[in-house]
Amino acid sequence: MPPRLLCGTGRAATSARMITVAALYHFTRFEDPDALRGPLAALCARHGVRGSLLLAREGVNGTIAGPRAGVDAVLAHLRALPGCAGLEWKESTATEMPFGRMKVRLKREIVTMGQPDVDPRAATGHHVDPADWNALISAPDVAVIDTRNAYEVAIGTFRGAIDPGTERFRDFPAWWQANRHRFHNKRIAMFCTGGIRCEKSTNYLLGQGVEDVYHLRGGILKYLEQVPEEQSLWDGACFVFDGRVSVEHGLREGPHSLCHACRRPLAPADLEHPDHEPGVQCHNCVAEFTDAQRAGFRERHRQMALARARGTRHLGAVD
Repeated sequence: MPPRLLCGTGRAATSARMITVAALYHFTRFEDPDALRGPLAALCARHGVRGSLLLAREGVNGTIAGPRAGVDAVLAHLRALPGCAGLEWKESTATEMPFGRMKVRLKREIVTMGQPDVDPRAATGHHVDPADWNALISAPDVAVIDTRNAYEVAIGTFRGAIDPGTERFRDFPAWWQANRHRFHNKRIAMFCTGGIRCEKSTNYLLGQGVEDVYHLRGGILKYLEQVPEEQSLWDGACFVFDGRVSVEHGLREGPHSLCHACRRPLAPADLEHPDHEPGVQCHNCVAEFTDAQRAGFRERHRQMALARARGTRHLGAVD
């Protein structure tokens, strides 16, 4: 089991043989996010840090991985940016580097909801610590909503949680408008992987006149790290956006792999499904691609296998 996180910023003491993984986000105002991109990418390159960071006028979001000292250097750089002194992160470990490269990209939003009036800096729901989450979601007057995408929910969620069945986070407002009548006189408790989607979704609900809105502080990752498995109300694994694919209680690496065609998580049993062809399709996406597309996937998979045999990394590998 990976070492337990320490409180506060998420610092963990990890073995020199382990890769440190830090998932982070922070809402602030960047006047010129493009000016931040080059120095941040260069710093990551110098320290052997890989992953994905998104920069927008509303802040920063992403996951990075690398040696302990390298991750610390990048986190220190981020916390020194304007308005980012309070940046926090969720930390875990990986036995192998879970990213193939480092990407620092500019986006319109650091998590896309498509609601221009939503501003988590103005107000969010009540933060609930992991130690208090079980009591909240067990209350009869509380409706628990999973704000993640359907493919994430499919491999794990909290008992009794409502799955909106959304394919993208930006679909959530439409789902709420169509279903808000279901939650009359209910308190709303929301959760997501690390907390960022709940910052926006709870602000959105407050703007819709919902008064009692709560969300899990630190997201599922903090809950799985802090709450003992024997006391947990979480079932399954939590999808993560890196090469580990999923994590379980104690932030152990989960059993899932990724379909390189549709990028959905696959359990070990899914690999035995007759529709599964490694690198080409799985039972989820067998009808989603043309024969020409599958031929392209098949060639990419062949080239990736050749690259692995040579001890190199194919450019088309999934990060």
